[in-house]
Amino acid sequence: MEKHKVTIGQLRSKKEKGQKITMMTAYDYPTARLVDEAGIDTILVGDSLGMVMLGYESTVPVTLDEMVHHCKAVNRGVKNAFVIGDMPFMSYQVSVEKAVENAGRLIKESLCDAVKLEGGSEMAHVVKALVTAGAPVCAHIGLTPQTATMLSGFKVQGKDAEGAAKLVQSAKDLEQAGAFMIVMECIPDLLAARITKELTIPTVGIGAGKDCDGQVLVYHDLVGLFERFTPKFVKQYVNLSPMIRDALSRYKKEVEEGSFPGTEHTFAMNPEEASKI
Repeated sequence: MEKHKVTIGQLRSKKEKGQKITMMTAYDYPTARLVDEAGIDTILVGDSLGMVMLGYESTVPVTLDEMVHHCKAVNRGVKNAFVIGDMPFMSYQVSVEKAVENAGRLIKESLCDAVKLEGGSEMAHVVKALVTAGAPVCAHIGLTPQTATMLSGFKVQGKDAEGAAKLVQSAKDLEQAGAFMIVMECIPDLLAARITKELTIPTVGIGAGKDCDGQVLVYHDLVGLFERFTPKFVKQYVNLSPMIRDALSRYKKEVEEGSFPGTEHTFAMNPEEASKI
């Protein structure tokens, strides 16, 4: 059966019907094709690519140019999934005008279906401006990696009553501002369940328990290609790193001993023509 591009309306309908939404990160063309062919609903081109693909220590150094570059590659590999591009640090915090300009560039140049930005109630006015300008926005609350330093590191958020109440209010403010979806990262499962129940827009959790409307993981965590650290919320479905290292070692050994390339990997020449060389 022919598939069609996933829409915001379909994502909202999934929430209404109690059907779980699937989201996965992708940062390049071949990965995007695999994720799309697996039938994943939404692809997030996260600024986590700074750590996963570019070797930065955090997401902070990622530039808008880098996001555009990776989002373009992802969109070339996608037919059906709804693609969301991350707005990097300081691409939307400086002013509403700059936020609209940068979101417009990310969507126009990379053909993403929507943008994502981090922050709670304090970012509601930015979300409203982007939506008014025609840019769909996915919000992101809880642990916000771009401002992890202000949060004293990569820690669970909303563990006390005050913090939880702030996140509930942020979620409501972001929905009111026009966000079509909210990613909730590293918050207690009971809090995530409450927010999910009180919102009409879908929630997607990463380290936020099973009661969110959907789940997202970083592709490289899921397949064992990122080894610097493994968050508690990650489930590794396959560990590819040892397999790849083994393949590379075997290649090195076979080249050095002369067993690769073999005749099956070699182009033969007509003996008559060869005699003329």
